[in-house]
Amino acid sequence: MPMKLPILFDAPAEPLRTGDIAVTSATTPRQLTVRTMFSAKKYTVPAGVLLVTHQLGAALIPVIMGLAIDRAISARDPRQLILWTAVLAVDYAFVSFTFRFGGRIGFLGMNAVQHRVRTEITDRILDARGMAGPDRQPGMLLSIATSDARHMAMAVAIVIYPLGEFAAVVFAALILLYVSWPLGVAIAIATPLMLWLMDRAGSPLRRRSVRQQQVAGEAAGTAADLVNGFRVVKGLGAEREAGRRYRAASERALQGTLRANVARGGYLGSMDAVSGLFIAGVAVAAGMMALNGAMTVGQLITVVGVTQFVLGPLQAFASNFGTIWAGALASAERVLTVLQAPPRTRNTQTPDTPRGFDLEVSAVPCGRESVADFLVREGELVAIESDAPTTAALAEVLAGLVRPVSGTATIGGVGIDSIERSCRRKALIVAPHESDLFEGTIADNISMSGQVSGDAVARALLAAACDDVAASLPDGLDTDVGEAGRLLSGGQRQRVALARALASDPEILVLVDPTTAVDSVTESIIAQRITQARSGRRTLIFTSSPALLAVASRQLGVGPTSQDETLENAR
Repeated sequence: MPMKLPILFDAPAEPLRTGDIAVTSATTPRQLTVRTMFSAKKYTVPAGVLLVTHQLGAALIPVIMGLAIDRAISARDPRQLILWTAVLAVDYAFVSFTFRFGGRIGFLGMNAVQHRVRTEITDRILDARGMAGPDRQPGMLLSIATSDARHMAMAVAIVIYPLGEFAAVVFAALILLYVSWPLGVAIAIATPLMLWLMDRAGSPLRRRSVRQQQVAGEAAGTAADLVNGFRVVKGLGAEREAGRRYRAASERALQGTLRANVARGGYLGSMDAVSGLFIAGVAVAAGMMALNGAMTVGQLITVVGVTQFVLGPLQAFASNFGTIWAGALASAERVLTVLQAPPRTRNTQTPDTPRGFDLEVSAVPCGRESVADFLVREGELVAIESDAPTTAALAEVLAGLVRPVSGTATIGGVGIDSIERSCRRKALIVAPHESDLFEGTIADNISMSGQVSGDAVARALLAAACDDVAASLPDGLDTDVGEAGRLLSGGQRQRVALARALASDPEILVLVDPTTAVDSVTESIIAQRITQARSGRRTLIFTSSPALLAVASRQLGVGPTSQDETLENAR
């Protein structure tokens, strides 16, 4: 799905796209949360349908039991008993199937939205033009890109789980309306009233959630700054003062979290009390009707069973809708402080469209009075051997994270930093040496949560020798990689990251030391397969690996020892 970033972040008419999510300077946190909820329809629609049918099937269980009592046990009919027992077994199997697959699809949808939101936040944070406004601590920005992106993605669950729970309440009301219309009317009237109470009671919780996430971000920012500046702090002898400030920030974060949790507990407790009193009243009324002979034994069992059943969806609805909505709304407010931030350096020019995809770097300084000059044409795999500082400087320029102080870095004759972000993302991918994986399975990481086709994933697995990784793990491609890929070894993590970059299949792929954590045999296999996988494309590899240097169309040296490397030589 196309994603478009604006040239001016403060222009209301120029939206930022995150899948189906559009953000302008006029977007409110509530609007962003609602758009996020409906931004993964290919996941939420089937998941919602499955979970709605799950709830309906669960609501039918006491109905089937009541019919079995009236038609089989009370009538002493063995055939009817066998029939209704079989119907009950089928219903239980249906309930289990729909819940299992509905939950899995919904979870996949939340992860897909979380990845897209996190990518857009990260792109905005790393934009070379910077962000105007108050200074933002790195730790706070990291908290927004991780914790707040996760809370926002949780909003997807509102159109999955609470939808099914609401359907269960409505269906239960219809069942009770059929058995006894006063009971059905009672639920039909009480449910909207409870929804209104939930929204009113959730207001303090939303305010406390905003404050909690704000102070948590401040504490994380203080910690990150303290670690980054530890040598300076140590040199100044300011360890005690730095520690005092960090303890104060941590204490504020702790108190904010405690207050938010108290509000959350009070909210859930009050909603449980309201729904419990309501269900108890319905059960008492049904019992009185049974004593007066207004319903059969089976109908009484049905009413009591449906009444007990509906308590679960009502309580879950209070929990899922209220708390998830409050957390997502608070996070959306913080996310908008990043996505709506105007750039420090304005670029009012219309972005240019590249004329082709040849990558050319001319006279770009890369440390210690050295410059880089090279050209990568269609079908070429160019290997560059350079020191670490030079590699890092060039990778930042090629990724569009920094603008070269002199010289040019262009794609199709257009400066990389002048190309619109969505266009540049399709044309060029820079895969860093340390590539973190996101939580999920190996397949999720390589396919970018379903954004890459199965054929592309299969080709990338082979090219990165990642098929061997999958074969060596108990769950294969379904193996969970853990946070940042920590459940995999260094070599496995590196091959999964390489496969992810290859699966995207951009016109230009820049790899930074992609095989440093694998053995020499595997490295040689990967080198041969990369040339086949990238046939007809443009590939640039920063490496000192003999295997990768051997398969390159050309080898270049960039750095202090390669002052004589010029653009004409590269050609």
